[in-house]
Amino acid sequence: MERMSRQLEFLMEIDKVKNIFRQTWLADGNRKENDAEHSWHLAVAAFLLKEYAAQEVDVLKVILMVLIHDLVEIDAGDTYAYDAKGAETKRVREEAAAERIFGILPEDQGMYFRELWEEFERYESADAKYAHLLDNFQPLLLNHESGGLSWREHGVKKSQIYKRNEKIEETSPQVWEKMKEIIDRHIQLGDVKDE
Repeated sequence: MERMSRQLEFLMEIDKVKNIFRQTWLADGNRKENDAEHSWHLAVAAFLLKEYAAQEVDVLKVILMVLIHDLVEIDAGDTYAYDAKGAETKRVREEAAAERIFGILPEDQGMYFRELWEEFERYESADAKYAHLLDNFQPLLLNHESGGLSWREHGVKKSQIYKRNEKIEETSPQVWEKMKEIIDRHIQLGDVKDE
């Protein structure tokens, strides 16, 4: 029963991720999405877009990876993709959060989730690269559908988007082409600064 108690405690703890709001607007521009919605969206995309991954990926592993990758934000908060100052302390904040949050679980499950989170953070394996592609592509799609709201709100530049997505082409040339098409469209519309 102690094992189940820890699992249930973890499930109640991660309910808090529903209250972590991101800087990305929903497609309809009605409000910003929360981390739980973001992770759910990535999990569905992991299955749907697998055929565009340049390397073979374990889609079930990727689905779990994207479902847990932002749980650390319960403690660490969301760091906006283009927030250079926030990025300076992001790793330290997120490591402490991972230690506490995954530590709630029984040791075997906690270690597995922590290892999965670390694999995502290292951005080296085919699975992690695909998970990152999804993590970067989904907000770009929402920005596109919402009329570039977040990009305009934060004065995002083309160079920032390209830097953040520099590994996408090797992970999926097709997705990268679609991303460039969207970025170019929003440069023309004035939503993204071209410099």
